[in-house]
Amino acid sequence: MLFNLLKLPAKIAIRFYCKDIYINNPEFLKAEGPLLIACNHPNSFLDAVILATLFDKPIYSLARGDAFSNKFTSALLRMLNILPVYRISEGAENLNSNYDTFESCRNIFKKNGIVLIFSEGLCINEWKLRALKKGTARLAFSSWEEGINLTVLPTGINYHSFKSFGKNIRLQFGNPFTWKDLDSCKGDGTGIKNFNDLLKKELVTLVDHIEPHDKTLLASTFQLQTKQKENWLLTVPAFAGKWLHAPLYFPVWRFTKQKAGKSDHFDSILIGLLFILYPILLLLLSFLCSRWGVEYALLPMVILPFCAWAYLQQKKPR
Repeated sequence: MLFNLLKLPAKIAIRFYCKDIYINNPEFLKAEGPLLIACNHPNSFLDAVILATLFDKPIYSLARGDAFSNKFTSALLRMLNILPVYRISEGAENLNSNYDTFESCRNIFKKNGIVLIFSEGLCINEWKLRALKKGTARLAFSSWEEGINLTVLPTGINYHSFKSFGKNIRLQFGNPFTWKDLDSCKGDGTGIKNFNDLLKKELVTLVDHIEPHDKTLLASTFQLQTKQKENWLLTVPAFAGKWLHAPLYFPVWRFTKQKAGKSDHFDSILIGLLFILYPILLLLLSFLCSRWGVEYALLPMVILPFCAWAYLQQKKPR
C-alpha cells in the first residue's frame, strides 16, 4: 500500500532531480513477471528508487540486512517492497534469514511479480562493473528448481555524477535469459559459475567503464555539453527557481555533506530528505498564502515546481 502511494510522487520527484534519463530499450519497462532484474549497484537506494518509478509493475528490491536493525525500520522497508539480504559481515546468525527472503521472492515470482537484486552485493560510487556475488544465481536456480518460469534481465544503471543535482542517467537493459540459455541447469558450483559468466558477459556491455579522471570520456558517454542552447523564455523562472529553493536545498545539502559526504550514500540521502521536506515546504507556503485568500493557496504548488523545472532545464551539467 505505501509503495503504491509513494510511487507517483517519487516518479515526479525523480524527474526534477535528474535532468535526463536515457533508456536503451524502454519496452522492458512494461515487462511482466516472473522477472529477476540483475543490476549493478553504483548509487545506494537511489538505484532501486529509479527502477521502481520507471517500471509499470511494482518492484520488490533486496537490500542489505543491517538496514532492518529495528522493528519500526523493518516494517517501514517491507511496506516499501524492500526485503533484507544478510552478509556474513552482518552476523552469521542472520544468514538463515536469507532463506526466508528467497522464499518470499519465489512467492512473488509465482504471482508473476518482479524482484530487483544488485548482483555486485555492495554499493560503490564508481564507473565499472565489480565482481558478481552468488546470490543472484542462487535465487534464480532455487526458483527454476521449483518449476518457476523465471526470466533474468541484466540491467546496467549509470550516472554522470554521484554528487550533483540535475544528473544524466543511462539505463541499459541487456538480453534476458532463462535456464535454457545455460550450459548447466543445476545450482551447484558449476551452474553458479556458468550463470555468473553469462550475467557478467551481458553486464559488462551495459555498465560504463570510465576512470574518474577521464572527464572527456565521461562527457562524451553522457553527452554532456559545455555549451548548450538556452531557452530564453525560461531564463527568469530558472533564476527564480534557483534562489527560491536555495533556503531548503543548501541547508539540506550541507547537512548531508556533514553526515555522509564521504560515503557512497550521499546522493540517496540527499534526495530522500528533499523528497520528504519539499512537500512540507509547499504546504507551509500554501497555508501562508491562503491568508490573503483561498485562491492564492495554490500559487506555491504551481510556481515553485515550475521554477524548479525551469532551473533544471537551464542548468549546465557538471
